Amino acid sequence: MAHPSQLGFQDAASPVMEELIHFHDHALMIALLISTLVLYFIVAMVSTKLTNKYILDSQEIEIIWTILPGFILILIALPSLRILYLMDEINDPHLTVKALGHQWYWSYEYTDYQTLEFDSYMIPTQDLTPGQFRLLEADHRMVIPTESPIRVLVSAEDVLHSWAVPALGVKMDAVPGRLNQTAFITSRPGVFYGQCSEICGANHSFMPIVVEAVPLEHFEKWSSLMLENA
Repeated sequence: MAHPSQLGFQDAASPVMEELIHFHDHALMIALLISTLVLYFIVAMVSTKLTNKYILDSQEIEIIWTILPGFILILIALPSLRILYLMDEINDPHLTVKALGHQWYWSYEYTDYQTLEFDSYMIPTQDLTPGQFRLLEADHRMVIPTESPIRVLVSAEDVLHSWAVPALGVKMDAVPGRLNQTAFITSRPGVFYGQCSEICGANHSFMPIVVEAVPLEHFEKWSSLMLENA
């Protein structure tokens, strides 16, 4: 859960998000080293009155500053491509959930069950109980089992939406008439919050996403209870 004045990412709740945070730190360190080196060159050139004739015309230096940036780009590109392929990998999901965006709420269908589906609306501010978060709480949470591959099919009924949960490293556009899919594994129990990340109209800010990850036995009890009440 993010908090005010937070500078970094939320704590990772999935292996993919852990990889994304590591890659962010890796790329940021390279950018910091490059910035420091360039700043040193600028200060040295401005502050010194000496001229080195070997630097003014040197084939060796030109070769170095041509090859070195390419090598740095490779150091950034290879981990990036690896994570991109990891994010697209969907192998034998244990559960499939269809998330359908509406103006302005989400509906969820558990396609492995015949009648397990519900709508998820934001809880108005005046109805919140102590400890709940304004603009982030929903009346029905998307409940999933922990440590299980989950596939989410994302689409929309009216306009463009985007199903995003930062702690899980998931963000997928919901396009009317098109079915996109993404997958994740939650590494620990918890409640993870997200919001629609595509401007979709007047109440764009009022369609939160709440994912609750619970142990498998608790998920089975929840699904049985939902099926009985359906």
